[in-house]
Amino acid sequence: MKKLLLGDEAIALGALHAGLSGVYAYPGTPSTEITEYIQKNAPDVRSRWCTNEKTAMEAALGMSYAGKRALVCMKHVGMNVCADAFVNAAITGVNGGLVVLAADDPSMHSSQNEQDSRFYGKFALVPVLEPSDQQQAYDLAREAFDYSERLGLPVLLRVVTRLAHSRAAVETGTQNPQNAFSPSSGKGWVLLPGIARRQYAALIAKQEQIAADSGRRASVEWSGAPDALGVLACGIGYNYVKEALANSGLQANVLRINQYPLPEAAVRELAERSGALLVVEDGQPVAETDVRALLGAGYPVTGRLSGALPRTGELTPDCVAAALGAPAAKGHAPAVNLAGRPPQLCPGCGHRDVYKALNEVAAEFPGARIFGDIGCYTLGALPPFQTLSSCVDMGASITMAKGAADAGLFPAIAVIGDSTFTHSGMTGLLDAVNDHANITVIISDNLTTAMTGGQDSAGTSRFEAICLGIGVEPEHLHVVVPLPANMPEITRILREEIAYPGVSVIIPRRECMQTLKRHKK
Repeated sequence: MKKLLLGDEAIALGALHAGLSGVYAYPGTPSTEITEYIQKNAPDVRSRWCTNEKTAMEAALGMSYAGKRALVCMKHVGMNVCADAFVNAAITGVNGGLVVLAADDPSMHSSQNEQDSRFYGKFALVPVLEPSDQQQAYDLAREAFDYSERLGLPVLLRVVTRLAHSRAAVETGTQNPQNAFSPSSGKGWVLLPGIARRQYAALIAKQEQIAADSGRRASVEWSGAPDALGVLACGIGYNYVKEALANSGLQANVLRINQYPLPEAAVRELAERSGALLVVEDGQPVAETDVRALLGAGYPVTGRLSGALPRTGELTPDCVAAALGAPAAKGHAPAVNLAGRPPQLCPGCGHRDVYKALNEVAAEFPGARIFGDIGCYTLGALPPFQTLSSCVDMGASITMAKGAADAGLFPAIAVIGDSTFTHSGMTGLLDAVNDHANITVIISDNLTTAMTGGQDSAGTSRFEAICLGIGVEPEHLHVVVPLPANMPEITRILREEIAYPGVSVIIPRRECMQTLKRHKK
């Protein structure tokens, strides 16, 4: 059967058809649609959102321990959060198939950095699969569970924004049954040093097999021309290469890469039969670095490191065509004299009233700094509010405010969203309480994970209990409704809590305008 699917949807359907029992994820663009598709189409599969990527990875590992197949989904920066469990999962090994989906975001369309998740595969010594198109996204997602069980290792499946969020026709297969419940009985899951050393040796022993599998998964298209350019086309880069060659009439030897580590024998053969190599990869120069090391300094290799392709940002058909030596395509003249339109908070958003109150009160303190966090409220750093002084990673607002207060900054104010607070902010608040830090924390609660489309927020209706349990004093914990009519009350509470030499928490609570509209419908 053929279906028109996003790359994310193709991955979700491939996992379901592989006999998936559970998906564990924290929403993050461009990975969110995978879990949403499973939630909508497979009610028998466990698919509730997790508090963060670390808890998702650990829960999936537990399902694998029980013999079932599990999928973990996150965006690239989520790999940093789950890294401890992910790397150690390669040492424990798996029982049921375990696939970790990392959706990278070259060009930082909605992210803080351009990190490349293939580094994590290399770091953990597990195979990395990377599809070139939506059909391969379905096929590789489905195959990855069999592969994981055959190797006894987690498998990292890497996609990029352009593939995750574009559609194509996909030929789908049949539904496999879920694995039977069969908990592991081995001691390899107990990573005491003596056991871990044996497990690590076993992981190293599997590297030869993984390398051989990479070679079998690679495919090459020879041009027949002597000393033609060799192109190492990784993932979605293969599509751009084929398009550029078809449009220009140029010839090249093309090695299509869909698994890492790189197939060394295939790369050497490509180099021997080509005059030079161009490495086309979306993300950081992971493959190019390995190719240069493999072939030595004397062999001409170009790519992102050499400047043949841009060092930053996602690949485009035009930049790949230029790197291949194709003539520039005729385009339209760019529009001029158009005013910039930066993103803004939605009309009526409660975060707007929070920032109005913060700006009014902060203006009374010349040294005030307001530390921000990850969420749609990060737009408070832009006009018209220009409130925030920082936005680094999930949960950093509270701990950065604490560190700045330790250094003598006053007042130090942190703004964090409800979902981000439960993701990574609670531990920072505990540090602040334990150290009696002089900070004021704003947990801006819009009752959802708004930035990624309105998914459930893990701590909804429990934030007061969480803060009190952590140790915030009841008299310095306040809940307000961010509306213009309540501005005098909100600014009064802000002034009083800034004056208090300890940890204060203020929770402005009003439902996100987007989810409110959906609920009214």
